[in-house]
Amino acid sequence: MEATLAALAPQLQLSRPGPLVPVLPALEELLPERGLRPGAVVSVTGGGTALLLALAAAATSAGTWCGAVGFEGLGLLAAAELGVDLRRLVVVEAPRERQAEVAAALADGVGVLLLRGAAPSAPQRERLATVARRSGCAVVVGSEWPGARVRLWVESRVWSGLGAGRGRLRARRMVVVAGGRGAAARERRVGLWLPDEQGAVRSAEAPVRSVAAGRGSLVVV
Repeated sequence: MEATLAALAPQLQLSRPGPLVPVLPALEELLPERGLRPGAVVSVTGGGTALLLALAAAATSAGTWCGAVGFEGLGLLAAAELGVDLRRLVVVEAPRERQAEVAAALADGVGVLLLRGAAPSAPQRERLATVARRSGCAVVVGSEWPGARVRLWVESRVWSGLGAGRGRLRARRMVVVAGGRGAAARERRVGLWLPDEQGAVRSAEAPVRSVAAGRGSLVVV
C-alpha cells in the first residue's frame, strides 16, 4: 500500500496549495488565518465528521488533492453535497493498527490530509507532523491531538425538520468552539448551518452557549 502511495506522490504534488489552504467562507472564522496552514494540525472533536469534510471542500475545488484515512463507509454523495470535489479526493482504507503509517505516507503527496479515529501514539503523531511540515500538508484530525495548532470542538448540534415525531431532517445547526495555540489561543464560538436546507454550508446567527430543542427540532448529543 505504501509503495502505491509513494508512486502516486509526484502526481498528487502537482497541486500543492500556497501559503494557506482555502476553506469555505462560512468556516474562515474558525481559523486564526482564515485558512488551513500547511504543515499544521487542526483537531476536531465532538462528533464533527461532516466538519472534517467541509474543511477540505474549498481546497479540492481549487485543485488541491485531499487524502482521507479512517473513513471506512464514507458516503461520497454526502461529501460531494458538502462541496468536496470527489475528483481530488483519495480515500484509503487501512487496518486500524496501520492507519498512522498510511496517513504519514499519504501526507507526503497530498495538500490536505483528513484522519479519523483514535489518535495514534506519540511517536506516530510526531512522525506524521514531521512529514506534514516537510511536505507542506495541512492535517485535519477527528480526535484529540496534543500540540494541535487549532482545536475545534462541536459543542452542540440541532437538526430541524421533525415535528411531533414525523418529518424529514432538513438542516443542522452547529455551535463550534475554536481555540488552540498562538494566534488561535483566543476561544470563540461560531454558529454554522452544516448543512442548511439547500445542502450548503453557511454561517448561522450569533452563536449561543447552549441550544434548546423547540417544536420541529431535534437535539443530537
